[in-house]
Parts: sequence; structure tokens; C-alpha cells
Amino acid sequence: MKPWQILEWGKLGQGEFSSLPLSATQVRVKVRAISLNYRDHLMLRGHYNPKQPLPLVPCSDGAGEVVEVGHEVTLWKVGDRVCPIFSQSWIGGPPSKERISQTLGGPLDGTLRPEMVVNETGLVAVPVHLDWEEAACLPCAAVTAWNAICDQPAGSRIVVQGTGGVSLFALQLAKAAGMEVLLTSSSQEKMARARALGADHCLNYRENPEWSRAVRAWARDGVDCVVEVGGAGTLEQSLRCLKPGGKIAMIGILAGASSPINVLPILMQQLRVQGVLVGNRDDFEAMKRVLERAQIRPVVDQRLPYEQAPQAWERLASGQHFGKIAISGCW
Repeated sequence: MKPWQILEWGKLGQGEFSSLPLSATQVRVKVRAISLNYRDHLMLRGHYNPKQPLPLVPCSDGAGEVVEVGHEVTLWKVGDRVCPIFSQSWIGGPPSKERISQTLGGPLDGTLRPEMVVNETGLVAVPVHLDWEEAACLPCAAVTAWNAICDQPAGSRIVVQGTGGVSLFALQLAKAAGMEVLLTSSSQEKMARARALGADHCLNYRENPEWSRAVRAWARDGVDCVVEVGGAGTLEQSLRCLKPGGKIAMIGILAGASSPINVLPILMQQLRVQGVLVGNRDDFEAMKRVLERAQIRPVVDQRLPYEQAPQAWERLASGQHFGKIAISGCW
């Protein structure tokens, strides 16, 4: 089976497959499952990095089985179940230009292919309670959600926007940590499903265009954190939700990347706006311990066969999904 590639902007096709040789510290991973992020949609359309060389194997989330190891590898053995980390050179510590430059799905070839060859430090073990498609949801989406909220103590009140993969991970991880969660959506059906996952309150943002007022009615002094996936189009409402000293975890740009914004509340209430670019391997390991302790299972919207990868993009672009869209490996 051939890898899927972005052949030109907006066009997904299958390219040639060649099995790469291993260096002493590399590992060969048979890809068992892949999942999509909104980043993959932007990458396919040429909006994420128009200067990205093509062709490119897309996707940064995946899981697979170790099938071969280099002769100096000590961390893994054949048969281990693993996930590749998003930024292959960011093992721990703060971000740097070098550490965040080697990311899967652009500029590096991603996970939508039969096999991958990565350095042994670029992998994390799959939680034993997850199947392949569930495990494939973790490297980008779950780590991002974890980094958005992991500094919030039990009892914090947070707002989570929408019901995509990162948002639902943020809901599940927040509830496991003893937080109260208000989730926004435009779908009554999705809000009902979010309540079943533990959401304390749900709010229809289309019925409440000034939805920050409803948030403050729920949390009179304001919330501690907003998991911001809308971007510039929703940032002003998110800022109005916060209590003094609160935090915006800036994750996505679903509602746009640029817009005039009044920054005075950031100054006068000592608010924080923190960008979240997934995280490092240490963050992945910390998030994984919470998943295992709480037995959290990712929410998988659909599981599509490998040959139907283009349909996965169509589902993502429709906005109808609830959670993550997974693609089974080609093996």
C-alpha cells in the first residue's frame, strides 16, 4: 500500500513507498492507525505553510507497532505499541527554534503512510487500555489539551470551545483533575453528548452571540481559563469571560487568525494569553499518566479504512464531527 501525500495544494493522492534503512538509534514503526487535526486541513489547503515543499505525507497523530530497531536502540523492542511525538526534536524543556522545527505532517513527512522511521527518543508507549485508533488520537490533540489546562488546580472553572478532538480531550482531562467545565457549541445534540462526558454546563453560542455574559452568569467572578480554539474571531468574548489573572490557552484559529482586538482588559486585569504548540515528549508522558489513572478513552467520531483517507478530510471540513476522525492503517 502506498503512502498518502499532498501532491499539490488541495490535492491528496498516493505516492511511491520505499522502506528506508535504519541508523543505529532509529526505530521502524508499522503505522496501525492515524487521526486528523484541523492543522492537517489547513496544511492540505496550503494555508498552514504555503512555502512547505511538496509532496508531503500529512498528519501528525498516529500509533503503530515497532517492527525493527537499530543496533544501539535501548528504549524499544520489536512488538512494542508506540505513538510518535509531534515535534521529533523536542524531548523536554522549554521550546526553542530548533526544538519545534521538526514536526510531523510538515515540515517532516507525517503519519499517513505504511511505516515510519524515527529516532528512538521520538516515541512514547501507548496506554494499554487503548486500541489503535484511540491511541492514534494522542500525540497532537491530547498533548495540546493537556498543556492548555495542566497548570489549573482542582476546583478551577474553565471554558472549552466546541467539540473537536482537542476540546473534548480538554473536557475529559479537566474533569479528571476536579475542574468545572462550561462547553460551548451550536449543536444541541453535541451539547447533550458533552454533558454525558462530564460537562457541567453547556452554552449555545449561536443563540448567545455575546456568550461571555452567559459565562459570567455561570461563574460570577469569571473563569480561570478559556481553551481558545476559535482564534481572533472569538478572542474578545473569551477575554471577557476571565477573572482577574485568568488565562487564555490559544490553540486554534477556526474563527480566523487576525482581527482588531481591545488589549486593555489584558493589561487592566493582568490576563495571560498563552500560545500552545502541542508540547514535548515529557508533556506526553505526563498526560499519558493521567489517561491511564482515570482510564480516559478518546472520543472517536469515525473510523475510516486507509483507502478512504480523502473522505476523512471531507468529514473534518464539514464540522459535523464530534471528537477525532481516525483512519485505520493499511496493514
